[in-house]
Amino acid sequence: MAEAHSVTPASVLRNLSDKLYEKRKNAALEVEGIVKQLAAAGDHEKISAVITLLTTDYTYSPQANYRKGGLIGLAAATVGLSSETAQHLEQIVPPVLNSFSDQDSRVRYYACEALYNIAKVVRGDFIIFFNQIFDALCKLSADSDANVQSAAHLLDRLVKDIVTESDQFSIEEFIPLLRERMNVLNPYVRQFLVGWITVLDSVPDIDMLGFLPDFLDGLFNMLSDSSHEIRQQADSALSEFLQEIKNSPSVDYGRMAEILVQRAGSPDEFTRLTAITWINEFVKLGGDQLVPYYADILGAILPCISDKEEKIRVVARETNEELRAINADPAEGFDVGAILAIARRQLSSEWEATRIESLHWISTLLNRHRSEVLCFLNDIFDTLLKALSDPSDEVVLLVLEIHACIAEEAKLFRQLVVFLVYNFRVDNSLLEKRGALIIRHLCVLLDAERVYRELSTILEGESDLDFASIMVQALNLILLTSSELKELRDLLKQSLVNAAGKDLFVSLYASWCHSPMAIISLCLLAQTYQHASAVIQLLGEEDINVKFLVQLDKFIRLLETPIFAYLRLQLLEPDRHIWLLKALYGLLMLLPQQSSAFRMLHYRLNTVPSFNSEQSRRAPSGMAYSQILHHRSSGSQIEDSNINQDGNFNSQNGINFTLRLHQFEDMQRQHRMHEKTQTQSRNNSTLLSKVVPS
Repeated sequence: MAEAHSVTPASVLRNLSDKLYEKRKNAALEVEGIVKQLAAAGDHEKISAVITLLTTDYTYSPQANYRKGGLIGLAAATVGLSSETAQHLEQIVPPVLNSFSDQDSRVRYYACEALYNIAKVVRGDFIIFFNQIFDALCKLSADSDANVQSAAHLLDRLVKDIVTESDQFSIEEFIPLLRERMNVLNPYVRQFLVGWITVLDSVPDIDMLGFLPDFLDGLFNMLSDSSHEIRQQADSALSEFLQEIKNSPSVDYGRMAEILVQRAGSPDEFTRLTAITWINEFVKLGGDQLVPYYADILGAILPCISDKEEKIRVVARETNEELRAINADPAEGFDVGAILAIARRQLSSEWEATRIESLHWISTLLNRHRSEVLCFLNDIFDTLLKALSDPSDEVVLLVLEIHACIAEEAKLFRQLVVFLVYNFRVDNSLLEKRGALIIRHLCVLLDAERVYRELSTILEGESDLDFASIMVQALNLILLTSSELKELRDLLKQSLVNAAGKDLFVSLYASWCHSPMAIISLCLLAQTYQHASAVIQLLGEEDINVKFLVQLDKFIRLLETPIFAYLRLQLLEPDRHIWLLKALYGLLMLLPQQSSAFRMLHYRLNTVPSFNSEQSRRAPSGMAYSQILHHRSSGSQIEDSNINQDGNFNSQNGINFTLRLHQFEDMQRQHRMHEKTQTQSRNNSTLLSKVVPS
């Protein structure tokens, strides 16, 4: 320190701390001259002593004027050293950087000015302090004093110039600092950071693209800034990087894909649009690199398909199609389970378009990777069944197509129908609102006979008798009215002459026994008219309830539709179809005379050609009516068309109608007992509520 005092006049040291700027400036000029002379003499030891004096006694002084003098003195010493400054930078720069955080704004201002002058002298040698300088400038860019901000901006521009022309700048050492600062919310700091990113990216020798994943999220974060200027700068930087990605042969798509997926769900519209645009480009460019990220990408795309902003919807749909067009192989890392999990989760979306695309993905995976999808069947099956209750018809139809594809195997077909019946049982509204749509479409996709046989088998043993009755009635109505089931109806019409028709009739009969009206409808459809008449004769007082009459009313109206045109035409030959007449008159007798259904059927029967009393007394082709009754009582079953001229009966194609009739009686007996039990339970509950006070 004594050496420094020996070469520096006391007046210079005194003026260096003067409150007047001019005196401090003149003192600094004298310091510059002293250091220049010492440098010329090669006396670096004394130069070091002078710098130490300026640092210790001035820049770290508690007095503000001393600190200002010390800063201007260090800058002057640097100018005096000129080309020999490098060996003293370790002494000069740290105290100046320390002054950037000084409480006095004027000191901070002089620190900027001092470092600016130092940087102009040392240029490239300055780079060793770049990270510390960058950190200091980052803070000063948001300084509360406008003059300090202005000085910092001037210094910042100079530092940028130095960095762009330097070959010593280390991007690897700089990136961690940049990444740390990218989440700062201050608008001035954000502008500062974007400015540096843009400048460094413009330098050919600096590979900013290779480090893009480190600060990409921060740039996306700026897209939602309240400042239009910052948003614009961030968008411009991102656009430039995206163009570089398109032109680059080697890009780390994976790390960036993770960031983009997160940003695609941003509440900010512009951020979502930018993210989904990047994802779109990545899907086109990324190829195999993106295979492990397909599930995450799909998870970002599907919600955007239903975005309120049309531009986002358009890009999301295009990206979705691009992604689905890529036929990746599980052996290459394509995770079928992860994709299915995303599709299943998005089936719960409130947006129809997203649910539809989720189903398209499941369908695509089934077609391409059936065995892998079936391995995850337990994970998605319940969700697919619940989707049958979706308010959208298009969603329901797509779900059914997927179910049909799954059910190509017998075991899975059985599982599907069992689960379907279960869903109908636990959700009455599903059967009521969507039952017809589901059953009809399933019949188209999986063969109507196969579907109806399986449903009948399940319902035959159904323990919930009320549900079984309702379900059978629904199936019967679909069978009678749906155009998709025409072939099934045609087959049933051949029940007495065709083995396949007979098998189907017997198969359905077992479960149709749950509903008297369904059995009668089935018999009339199958042209087993005598059996229909026998069933009607068996109906007791308990069977003729309001529910039955409502179903009978609907059936009478169906008799007037084209489906039963064949039956109405058969009435033109009453002598051949006396059992049909008997069955219809039986139904007429069950209807209340005041009802419109009674009038409708009565009017229809009145149009039947009359036949004489002898014909009405005797069965067709000369068989006595009493003989027919005898056969009924003995268990034999006949149909109008199967009586030959000799009065003998054919085999009825192997249908044991007596056994069928007993089957019907047994099932109805169970229903009556069930109804009595329920009534008794309700009565007991009512009685208990009256006895026990609330």
